[in-house]
Amino acid sequence: MRHRQALATVLTLGSLLVLAPVGVTPAGCGDLTGGRLCVAGPVGGKGAFTTRYVRHGTGANTGPAPTVRLGYQRRDARITAFPGWFGTLRTEDGSAALSGMLDTAPGECVRGLLRHAGRDYVTEWLCSRA
Repeated sequence: MRHRQALATVLTLGSLLVLAPVGVTPAGCGDLTGGRLCVAGPVGGKGAFTTRYVRHGTGANTGPAPTVRLGYQRRDARITAFPGWFGTLRTEDGSAALSGMLDTAPGECVRGLLRHAGRDYVTEWLCSRA
């Protein structure tokens, strides 16, 4: 009898683990230890691009709001370019976002950049359809 109860408990816990949703990082984003960094814009054309950082668990963060530098990096089949920066600002309510205009070519990729405390963080590449 005890063996059946233990087996039922294990099967129940196992099904919960199997059915638990797995988070998918959206295209152009990168999950960091303390939050998520994303870049969005019309890759393969001209338009506004935005790099956005959102801290996880902002309600629990009682320290001073960090200042971050936000920007982008581009690449194509030949070269990965140096970073370009939209600017620097202090996070507000756990998030920060800055935008700028870029003219990107078909087949080009863009990723978001965040610099904080002398360290750089990047998103996954967001690429146009060539």
